[in-house]
Amino acid sequence: MRPELRDLAVRTAVEQGLLSGGPPVVGLLDVAGIRASAAALRRAFAAVTTAPVLHAFAVKAAPLVPVLALLRSEGIGAEAASPGELALARAAGIEPARTVLDSPAKTEDELREALALGVAVNADNPQELALLDALPAAAASASPLGLRVNPQLGGGSIGALSTATATSKFGFALADPGARERVVRAFLDRPRLTRLHVHSGSQGMALTRMAEGVRAVYELAEEINAAAGRRRVDTVDIGGGLPVDFTGDDHTPTYEEYARLMKKHVPGLFDGRYGLVTEFGRSLIAKHGLLLARVEYAKTAGGRPIAVTHAGVQVATRTVYDPVSWPLRVFAYDAAGRPRTGPPVAQDIAGPACFAGDLIAERRALPLLERGDVIALPDTGAYCFTSHYGYNSLPRVAVRGFTADGPDRMSFTLVREAQSVELLVAEAGAEHRDALLGT
Repeated sequence: MRPELRDLAVRTAVEQGLLSGGPPVVGLLDVAGIRASAAALRRAFAAVTTAPVLHAFAVKAAPLVPVLALLRSEGIGAEAASPGELALARAAGIEPARTVLDSPAKTEDELREALALGVAVNADNPQELALLDALPAAAASASPLGLRVNPQLGGGSIGALSTATATSKFGFALADPGARERVVRAFLDRPRLTRLHVHSGSQGMALTRMAEGVRAVYELAEEINAAAGRRRVDTVDIGGGLPVDFTGDDHTPTYEEYARLMKKHVPGLFDGRYGLVTEFGRSLIAKHGLLLARVEYAKTAGGRPIAVTHAGVQVATRTVYDPVSWPLRVFAYDAAGRPRTGPPVAQDIAGPACFAGDLIAERRALPLLERGDVIALPDTGAYCFTSHYGYNSLPRVAVRGFTADGPDRMSFTLVREAQSVELLVAEAGAEHRDALLGT
């Protein structure tokens, strides 16, 4: 997000009272920016292959129906990893033919639903494949079926997100003894299997390592087709996981760089013989999110200034629990939404949760924040305020989309209402208040 756009968003949000009434925190999404990223993704792959490409947004990155509907209008489908995410995709109007179901723990009911809808299913393990074999609905379903494989190439700098390690929980472990042969045999014995899926990318993963994973699945597809004597695998799902640069406003690496690199390392996958599926999430939307919060109190402890805000673990969970892997930039504004000036002072930016580690930033050099000021956290469109964490029964925050109507004008559209205290209490079982009294 450009600095001038960010400044305009903050000032206008304050002027329109978006931080007034209820908890003074709100999530903002740049509608034009999301559209631009979707267009850049489509262009990047159109430049490297003539085969059909389904770009399926990873719903977990921003599980909001209006966001999914916006992406659908830009030609983007959905990658779901749970019944809830599949329901969100359907509510957004995303067609089953443009939806992929991935999960390491699909239930029989989930599989039946996906098969009835015609959603593509990637089996994660031999037992799931056997379950699919036993379901009568599989034979008559229009669902494309595939296998997820793990090339076991190693991880990146964030171990918890690395999906291609030797012991990753995802997919058929391709380098285990006899595994490759069993995967090939699975395709030879099952004409319904037509896809291979790999997800070697993640935040903290080098692009060259991601390319190794894509090359591994391509080589497996070629081996299967050669063994079958014809093209049995016709589509390769190369997953997502393009890293995002959280240190500045630039979108790096770009989709163009990624697509060119993949074609350079795996030219046969892009020569038009294979359809492709991608599953990008964070890289499509993270840079287009902005979280705003009022400074409720400004205090000092041990000589260090602390700005206590309403932005903490409930809206930036990964940053609070793993700040080294998930640092966020912080921008300071005054109570009127204007950039705060003054000498930088090392200070903590704290959230509202009742544990000492609920910090957005420690010893961050910023103009000294005062009660009533506003902080802005950029790059938060994915996995932050869109994916709530209910610590201390803190409510879900409101989310609004914004569009710049000119150099000094901006309009906001409600995407998700803030969670009311009444709804929070109802979801906590208030209707069943006395359920345990008779036990």
